[in-house]
Amino acid sequence: NAERLADAGFVPVIEPVKESFGGLEKSLKAVCDAGGSAVVVVNPFHGDHSENGEGISNLLKAYLPKKEIAAGVLLTAEMNLDEVVTCLKVHEDHQLTLLHAGFTQGKALADAVAGTNVVRHLFLGSEDPLYRRHFKGRPRVLVRDGFKRRKRNLDYPPVEFFSVLHASFEEEGMDGFGDFLTVGDEFQESGGPAYSIAIHLTYIDPDDEDRMFVYHFKSLRSDTPADPAGKFSEALSALIETINRDDSKVLETEAVKEFRSLHARGHFPGLGYVKKLSMQHHIE
Repeated sequence: NAERLADAGFVPVIEPVKESFGGLEKSLKAVCDAGGSAVVVVNPFHGDHSENGEGISNLLKAYLPKKEIAAGVLLTAEMNLDEVVTCLKVHEDHQLTLLHAGFTQGKALADAVAGTNVVRHLFLGSEDPLYRRHFKGRPRVLVRDGFKRRKRNLDYPPVEFFSVLHASFEEEGMDGFGDFLTVGDEFQESGGPAYSIAIHLTYIDPDDEDRMFVYHFKSLRSDTPADPAGKFSEALSALIETINRDDSKVLETEAVKEFRSLHARGHFPGLGYVKKLSMQHHIE
C-alpha cells in the first residue's frame, strides 16, 4: 500500500516491536520508492525495543538524507521533561514527530521544543484541548482508536459506530486525523484458536453526515475451534450478501474485489491474510 498511501498524502506511523529490522527496512524502502513519508517511533512502548531503542536510532541514520522518514518520539505519562529533551537531542538531525500519549507537561514541553526540528504533533487519544493548544504553529493531528476490540469474535455486534474524525477533525481545530485501522490500539504477540471467525469491514454513510461504521461479519458456528476454513466461508458469505445489496454503502475497493474472488473460488487464504484485507479496505 506504499504507493496508495503516498498518493493520498497519508503518513503511516510505525512502532517497531520485533528485534529484527528486515520487515521495517523493506517497508521504509517501499515508502521512499513510492515518494511517500513515514514516522518511525524510536522509543517504542511495546516489544523487543521497549527498553532500548538505540538499534532503531542507528537504523534511521541511514535515512538522514531522506526528509520523508521522520523520527517519532512517544511521550507517555511515565516520562519527565528531561527524558524527552534528551531523546530529542539524540535525534536532532532528523525531522521529528512528537506522539503525545499521556504526557502532561504541555506548556513546559512546548517551550522546550520551540525552534527545534519538530515538524508535527500527533495526539493519541488526547481529549484535552487545553494541552493541545500549546502546540499551535506546527501541524497537529488527532488520532483516535475507532475499533472496539472484544475478547471473543462472538461478542461483536453485526454493525457499530467506528469514527467521525475523518469528517470532524477541522471542527476540532486539527490539521489531520488518524486511527488504528480495524485492529485497534492493543499490542498482542499472538492469539489463541478462534472459535468464531469475524471479518471487519468499514464503510462511510453519506446519509448519516458521513459517519463511519464497521460491519462485523461472523461465522454461524462458534462452539469449537475446528474448521476455520468452513467458518471463514460462513462469514464471507454474509459479507458478500451485504455488499451485493442495491443499497450497500461499502466502497468497492481492491480489497473487496479480493474478497469477491475468494468467495468465487471457495478459497481460505488464512486468518492473517483476511485481517490484511480488512486493513487494506479501511486504508482505501
